[in-house]
Amino acid sequence: MVEYYYKARWGFADEFIRLFKKNQLPGVEAGDRAGHIQRVTAEAPRFHGPRTAAGTIASRSCGRTRRRRTSLFPEAELKRLFPDQDTFRREEQRRFEILAAHWDLPVVTVDLTRP
Repeated sequence: MVEYYYKARWGFADEFIRLFKKNQLPGVEAGDRAGHIQRVTAEAPRFHGPRTAAGTIASRSCGRTRRRRTSLFPEAELKRLFPDQDTFRREEQRRFEILAAHWDLPVVTVDLTRP
C-alpha cells in the first residue's frame, strides 16, 4: 500500500484537485479495472492544514512498491486515455508546479494482535 501526500501552494488547492481528477484519476481507475488495484481513497482537510490532499492506493503488487501510474498498463493505454498528449503533459507539469511539497509513502499493515 502506498500513501500519496500533496501540499499545494496557498490558493491553488482547488486547481490541483481538478487537475488530479482529470489527469491522474483515469489512470488509477484503469489500473483498478485491470485488477491491479484493490482500493483507492482520497482525503482533503476541511480547514487549513499541512496538506492539500492525501490518497491511498492499495495494489496487488505482492509487497512491491507501485512505481508510476503508467507502469500499471502499457504506453498505448496512456495514449488511449489521454489522446491529446501535449495537453496532458502541460497539465501534469502545471499540477506539479503548484505544489509546495509531495511525497509517496509505502506503508505496511501492522498486526496489533501479535505480541
